[in-house]
Amino acid sequence: MIDIQYSPEVAEARAEGRPLVALESTIITHGMPFPQNVETARRVEAEIRAHGAVPATIAVLEGRLHVGLTDNQLDRLGQARDVAKLSRADFAACLARGGDGATTVAATMIAARLAGIEVFATGGIGGVHRGAEDSFDISADLHELAKTPVTVVAAGAKAILDLPKTFEVLETLGVPVIAYGQDMLPAFWSATSDMPAPLRMDSAAAIAAAARMRAAMGLDSGQLVANPIPAEAEIPAEELRPVIEQALAEAEAQGIAAKAVTPFLLGRILELTGGRSLESNIALVLNNARLGAAIAVELGKTRS
Repeated sequence: MIDIQYSPEVAEARAEGRPLVALESTIITHGMPFPQNVETARRVEAEIRAHGAVPATIAVLEGRLHVGLTDNQLDRLGQARDVAKLSRADFAACLARGGDGATTVAATMIAARLAGIEVFATGGIGGVHRGAEDSFDISADLHELAKTPVTVVAAGAKAILDLPKTFEVLETLGVPVIAYGQDMLPAFWSATSDMPAPLRMDSAAAIAAAARMRAAMGLDSGQLVANPIPAEAEIPAEELRPVIEQALAEAEAQGIAAKAVTPFLLGRILELTGGRSLESNIALVLNNARLGAAIAVELGKTRS
C-alpha cells in the first residue's frame, strides 16, 4: 500500500469517523495567481469546516502523497514554481521520483479513493477541448469519472471546453451528470446554458442516496454534480463568448498545447475580463465547497 501522509486535522477526522471533502491542488498552483490562490484555498477549507465537514487538500510534496496540508505546506505550495500538474498518467512517476506535484481532478479522485474519501469539491472539470477532432485533446478527468467511485462537485466543465462534446463523452462512459437545483447544466462562470441536464436533484441527501445506490449495485464510476455558480457572481455566457474565442485564437497562434492550454486560457481570460473571471472562480469554488460538505455529511449518516 502507498504511504499516505495525513495532516493532523485529517488524521483526527478519520479516527473519529467525521465527514471529509477532498480538494485538488492544481487550482492553487495553476489556476490562480499568488496570493489569491492561498487565500482562496484557506477560504474554501474554512467553508467546508463551517458546513460540518473536514477539508483534505491533496498534493505530492517531495515524493509523498499528502491528504490534508498544514498552513506551512499550503504556503509553500502556493508560492512554488515548476510544480508538476499531475493526472493519472504521471501521478505514480512523481511519487516514485520524489517530486512535487499538484493534483488535477483525475489525480485527486485517485487519491481520494485511496484515502477513503467519498466527496471531492472543485471548480470545474476538464473535458473535450475545442478542436479535439484534430488534436484529440481530451482530459483524463472524463475517464477517471467513469472508473473511480467519488462524487465530484463542480460548476460543470470549464467553459473554455467544447461543452456539448464533453457531456456526450460522459454519457457514453456511463457517468451520471446531476444538475443541482435546476433543469439546465451550468457552464462554469455562467449559471446556466442551453444544455438540458440528464439528471436533476434538489438536495444533498438525494445526491448521497444516489451514490449509495450506485455502490450497492457495484457500479464503480463516480458521479458529477453540476452546481451552478451563484447568480450574483456569474458572467453571462453571451458576454464571455467573445472573450473565450479571443483567448483560444491567441493560444492557437502561439502554439500553446497539451497541459499548458488550460492555464494559458484561464490566465488570458482573467486579463480580458479585468479580473472578473477570478472573482467568479472564487465564488463558484466556495459554493461547491458548501454543497460538497453537505453531501459528505449526508453520506456520513448512511455509512455502514
